Amino acid sequence: MRSVLAVGAHPDDIELGCGGALSAHRAAGDTVTMLVLTGGQNGPGSCLERRREQERAARVLDAVLVWGRLVDCTVAPDAATVTVVETVLRSVAADIVYVHAPDDSHQDHRAAAAATLAATRHGNRILHYRSPSTTQFNPTMYVDISAHLDRKLDAIACHRTQVDASAMVDPEVVVASARHFGAQARTRYAEAFAPVRFVWDLRPVQSAPSARAAAVAEVTEVAALAGQLPPW
Repeated sequence: MRSVLAVGAHPDDIELGCGGALSAHRAAGDTVTMLVLTGGQNGPGSCLERRREQERAARVLDAVLVWGRLVDCTVAPDAATVTVVETVLRSVAADIVYVHAPDDSHQDHRAAAAATLAATRHGNRILHYRSPSTTQFNPTMYVDISAHLDRKLDAIACHRTQVDASAMVDPEVVVASARHFGAQARTRYAEAFAPVRFVWDLRPVQSAPSARAAAVAEVTEVAALAGQLPPW
C-alpha cells in the first residue's frame, strides 16, 4: 500500500488535475491525502461554499482533506509555504506526490509547484499535473482512468460554484482532455503527468506456490504443443 499526497492551490485544482488518478489509487488500496493550500477566497463563491464543496469532493474520492490555510492569490514559494507542505508530507509519510505543473498563468499554481518541489527534495516520486491555466505541458507518464472518469466528474461536480461560474471548469472539456490523453496513452481515457522524478520499485512480488505451479504447467503444455506443430 502506498501513501499518496496531492497538492493543489485552490479547491477544485486537484480534482481537475489528477482526480482520476486518485480514484485509481484508492481502488488499488492506496491511502490518498489532498492538501488544498487556500480557501479560494478570490474565486466565484464564498469561502464557506467552497469549503463545503471541497469537503464533498474529498468524500467522493474517499480521500483525507487537509487545508493549508493560506490566502488565495497570495501564495508565495517561501519557507512558510514549504513548511506547510513538508508538515503534511511527513505526517502521512507520502511516497507519491502530485502537484501543479510549474508553467502556469496563475501565480498560486506556480508557487505551489515550487514550494512542493522544495518540500519533496528528498522524494523520488513527484509528478506534475496539468491545470486549465497551465501554459506548457509535456507529459511522459499516463494513468488509465477509463474506469475512474465518472468518479472524477462526480468530484468536479461537487464544486458547483466553479462549474456554474467559471469557463475554466467545464466538464465537457475534462472529458475531451481525458480522451485526448487516452489516445496518446493508447487507452480510452487517461490523465497525463510530467515526472520530476519517478523511481520504479521493482522488488519481486511473492506469488502463491499453487499459482506458480499452475503457470509452470501451462508453459510446459504450450511448449509441448508447439513441438507437435509443423515449422511454419
